[in-house]
Amino acid sequence: MDRTSPPPKVNPHHFESPAGFPIKPIIQYHFLVFILALTAVLGRVISVEAPSLVFWRVSIAGFAMALWLAATNRSLLVMPRRRLLAVTSLGMIQGAHWVCFFWSVSLANVSVALAAFATISLFTAFTEPLMERRAIRLGELLCGGIVIAGILLIAGNLGAHHRLGLAVGLAGAFLHSIFPVLNRRLVARGTSPRSMVLYQMAGACLIATSALPFIAPHHFQFPARNDWIPLLTLALLCTTIAHAWNLHLLRRLTAYTANLTMNFEPVWGIILGAIVFFEYEQLHSAFYLGTALIIIANFLDPWLKKRRIPPPQSGSPGEIRG
Repeated sequence: MDRTSPPPKVNPHHFESPAGFPIKPIIQYHFLVFILALTAVLGRVISVEAPSLVFWRVSIAGFAMALWLAATNRSLLVMPRRRLLAVTSLGMIQGAHWVCFFWSVSLANVSVALAAFATISLFTAFTEPLMERRAIRLGELLCGGIVIAGILLIAGNLGAHHRLGLAVGLAGAFLHSIFPVLNRRLVARGTSPRSMVLYQMAGACLIATSALPFIAPHHFQFPARNDWIPLLTLALLCTTIAHAWNLHLLRRLTAYTANLTMNFEPVWGIILGAIVFFEYEQLHSAFYLGTALIIIANFLDPWLKKRRIPPPQSGSPGEIRG
């Protein structure tokens, strides 16, 4: 191309997907959310217990990211010591969330784990104001009250094992409510999101190893022959590729649109759990009513925020959920 010729015009609403096909960003993001919803289904299919599963997931994902950075931008493999410690510590929080999430799936089922996962907005309504030193907003309290009503409906009709799975899932949701606030701070200081993924995987690996004596005290589990395909799908597609794709799409979507679309993750996951594992036979109608309340609260929260403050023009780097 001639150096004096103007650069080609790019339509911000129409660009190529990772496979090279021109698809609108919002359609791609819905497909990405569906991929993330597969994590709970894959976690139930894989035979290893939660700590070992998280260990293998983050080890494979971290190794893949290290190879990618070594091939594309080796400078991102290096990070200042203090920032490295902060990123790794943040990875430990994320790893603890993943251990709780997959442990919840094994204790209960996909639907219960994802119903607990959908309460992240409730915990964020309290953790974010405390960490950002701002007042708690009335709209967030309203949505939080709806979520609590949903949890009570769900828990009131579950057996003992399902309730334990719900409790573990709620603990994982609380941990995830802390992660995005700290993640944004590190990105705002100029930390590369790709470097963060690499070293957060190291922190998550450390916490998964530490959880082994408490959750699976007898032995560290190696994947069986039938586990490798779903495990590689979980690590590469649902972690490494999903994160890179998420960052790519957030450059062309508002944060409001991205967060609203991400609320479909538990919806897709519960539908998949019902179809693949026939979980609708195990759950009372009150479960679905409670889950519906939680999902409504997730949609109501960004709607109230949109009425109060105009949504930002560009998305902020996100994090992998599930």
